[in-house]
Amino acid sequence: MRSHRQPPCGRSHHAYRGLLMLSRLLNNRNVLGMLFMAPAVLLLVVFLTYPLGLGIWLGFTDTKIGGEGSFIGLDNYSYLLGDSLAQLSLFNTLFYTITASILKFVLGLWLAILLNKNLPLKTFFRAIVLLPWIVPTALSALAFWWMYDSQFSVISWALVKMGLIDHYIDFLGDPWLARISTVVANVWRGIPFVAISLLAGLQTISPSLYEAAAIDGAKPWQQFRYVTLPLLTPIIAVVMTFSVLFTFTDFQLIYVLTRGGPLNATHLMATLSFQRAIPGGSLGEGAALATYMIPFLLAAIMFSYFGLQRRGWQQGGDK
Repeated sequence: MRSHRQPPCGRSHHAYRGLLMLSRLLNNRNVLGMLFMAPAVLLLVVFLTYPLGLGIWLGFTDTKIGGEGSFIGLDNYSYLLGDSLAQLSLFNTLFYTITASILKFVLGLWLAILLNKNLPLKTFFRAIVLLPWIVPTALSALAFWWMYDSQFSVISWALVKMGLIDHYIDFLGDPWLARISTVVANVWRGIPFVAISLLAGLQTISPSLYEAAAIDGAKPWQQFRYVTLPLLTPIIAVVMTFSVLFTFTDFQLIYVLTRGGPLNATHLMATLSFQRAIPGGSLGEGAALATYMIPFLLAAIMFSYFGLQRRGWQQGGDK
C-alpha cells in the first residue's frame, strides 16, 4: 500500500502552513519585486518625502532657528509675492534656466552629432568631453571665479594682449555681466551630460534610414530634420527635463561663485531660500520660497511626459 505523508499536527502543523505560504509568496514575482524595491522606497521616504513634507509644513509657520513656530497660514506666501527680492530671484532663476538650457541643448546636440561621426581618436574625445561633468561643482566654480577675477582674470589678460580691450573686465561686478558669466559657467559644466546622453540616442538610429533618405535625394539638413530629430525627440525630452531640473535648482555653482551678488543680480530661488532660512534664521520664509519652486519643477516633468507620449505615437501606440 502507498503511504501518504501526513502534515504535522498542533504547533508544527501551523508552522508548516506558514512556511508553505511564505514559500508561495517568495515565488510570486510581484511580491518579490516589491521586496527588492522596499529599500529604495525607504530611502526615498526618509531622504525625500519627509524633508519635502516638512518643508511644506514649515512654509505655513513662522518658525525661526532655535525657536518653536506657530501656524500662520499663507502669510509667508503672500509676503513673498510682494517681496521685490523674491521677484528678482524668480526673474534670475528663469533667465538662468532658460538661457543655459537652450545653450546646453544646442551645443550638446552639435557635439553629440560631431562625436557620432567616424573621427580619429573618437573614444579619447568622448572621454575628455566628460571631464567638466565629473569635476566637483565647487572646484569648477572656484576655477571660474579666478577666470572672472577683476585683477587676475586670464580672460581679460588674453583680450588685453590681443588688443581687443584696454582694461580688465569686472565680470562679477556688473549685474548683467555677472548673470551672463554664471550662465557660461553652468553651460560649460552641463554640456557633457546633454552631449553624451544624446550621443547614446543617436547610436540607436539605424544607418539604413539615412541611406534610404539619401537615395530619395534628402540633403544632410533634411536628414536631420526628418530622420534624426523625430527619432531623437523622446531622448531630448528626458535629457532636457533633467537638465532643466538641475539648472533650476542649482545652488553650489552660484553660491561659490557670487553668493547672489552683485546687488542680488545672481540670486536664484534656491540660494535666496537658503539665505533667508539659514543665515537669516527665518526657516518658515525660506521654506515657503523653496515651495514656490515646485510648480516650475512639475512643469518640467510634464515636458518629459509629453515627450514619452510622442515616443508611444511613433511606435504605433495610442497618443
